[in-house]
Amino acid sequence: MSTQSGSSPGGPGVANASWLPLVVVVLTQIQASFAVNALTVSMQGITTDLNTPATSVGTAITAGTFAMAAFILLGAKVGAKYGSRRVFQIAVAIHGAAMAAVALSVSPAMLFVAQAASGAVIALIAPALVVFIATNFRGEQQAKAIGFLAAAIPAAGVLALLIAGSFASTIGWRWSFALVVAFAVINLVLSFQVKAVAAQPDIQIDWTGAALASVAVILLSFGFSGLATWGLFLATPAAPFDVFGVSPAPLLIVLGIVCAQGFFSWTRAQQDAGRPQLFNLDVLKTSQERATTVCMATMLFVGTAANFLIPLYLQIVQGRTSFETSIAVIPYTLSIFVASSVVAGVYRRWSPAAIARIGFVVVAAALTLLGVTIRNDWSQILVVIGLITLGLGQGAIVALVFNTLLTAAPKELSGDVGAWRGLVHNVSGSVGIAVASVFAVGLLGGLVTSQLVENPTIPPELKAQVNLDNVNFIPNDALVEVLGETTATPQQVDEAVRINTEARIRALRTSLLLLAALALLAIIPAGRMPGSVPEDLLAPDAAGGTRERAG
Repeated sequence: MSTQSGSSPGGPGVANASWLPLVVVVLTQIQASFAVNALTVSMQGITTDLNTPATSVGTAITAGTFAMAAFILLGAKVGAKYGSRRVFQIAVAIHGAAMAAVALSVSPAMLFVAQAASGAVIALIAPALVVFIATNFRGEQQAKAIGFLAAAIPAAGVLALLIAGSFASTIGWRWSFALVVAFAVINLVLSFQVKAVAAQPDIQIDWTGAALASVAVILLSFGFSGLATWGLFLATPAAPFDVFGVSPAPLLIVLGIVCAQGFFSWTRAQQDAGRPQLFNLDVLKTSQERATTVCMATMLFVGTAANFLIPLYLQIVQGRTSFETSIAVIPYTLSIFVASSVVAGVYRRWSPAAIARIGFVVVAAALTLLGVTIRNDWSQILVVIGLITLGLGQGAIVALVFNTLLTAAPKELSGDVGAWRGLVHNVSGSVGIAVASVFAVGLLGGLVTSQLVENPTIPPELKAQVNLDNVNFIPNDALVEVLGETTATPQQVDEAVRINTEARIRALRTSLLLLAALALLAIIPAGRMPGSVPEDLLAPDAAGGTRERAG
């Protein structure tokens, strides 16, 4: 590994490491994230080309996400046992092959299998990326590398919106995945220049723990994902099955929690007995590390829920197309990228606890601003400012908590830290979308029903012609079309549109304000994060000492 002369951020007399491993890390994260985003952006072209409904594409995306989350803890151990670089190279090659299969797909089944395979190998890639950073960088250079890794995810999102969106409307959606294959080839070639991480062949894999963890993640993911369509408690007609009329979603969640508790109990018993464990609990050994995990999960929950509500507002309330929505949220996505990249620069003056508290206050303020200002006018400057502010707070916190966990753990546990980060990211994201969807739709239904109870313009016979048990966010044009099949008069249609318009805005505003309240509550665990920065993260000043820091 090449080095450069000069003062190191990690301490006097230590050379800065080559940034080549970071190039591989960032490009690989873009490869993985771009693939998922491109599938979403290309949904219309895929459904037309493969003659399949959009739900099939959604199922393929879900399959990849669930496969990654289910096997990521196992992926960390496989990488440690056989060598992170070797496993990474094999996984990158398989991911490239899977993306080639997506590009050449001739059926929904082929698309589903290819996406599931890509998700499974990302479970091998994600821990390796963290190992590369922990092995090749230290001090402030490591903190910056973590920031760039976190920033690669929103960067991939922006690239997918621009590139995949353009390809889908010009040369065809398949070329987006051909581009991912090119990324895989580049990353595979560059990876041979990265310092090899020694394999630990003596590591034994805890297959019982792997089974418990995988089953827990799958049950939780399916359970939370099914809340909106299968029913919060009572089963809807869309539920695949029911248990005495009860929706399978809460049952799967309960079973998932039981399996998760079983996994941690089993792992603790294995550790106490000196036997192999799938996940080293030392990553969560102290109260500070557990508080950091709570902050990570909360921010990912809030951020993902906001990511669901904002496009909902743009597409349903404003009537924008998917591509217009993608372009509109680019300032928000770019602000996440910027904050993730530069947050390491404030470690010199502020502790993780102080940065996290400030970050959550910024996020709460941004969500409050959005909640009180959204209306049918996206050009409203306060809405744009709110989104950019939300992105800055979100990006800073996500990079901060990840770096805090990594620096607190011994270098040999970096794979476990990477796996834990990926697991928390996926589970928190799934829960965020599910809860936001159920809450916003439920609130909308309650608001619509309450305004119809004693509304003199909407008679009972008209209410009977509309299914008020299945109220959802729909454009006003769609509502007019539905009412056109009833006995509604023009005056009644206008009243129904007014009720729908007001209820949608109120439901979205309330949801955003509740997310703001949750962000404020996160100040409590944020205060239990480390009150100081490890010395090797602080750049030396001219005198060779370290700068003072607040917090």
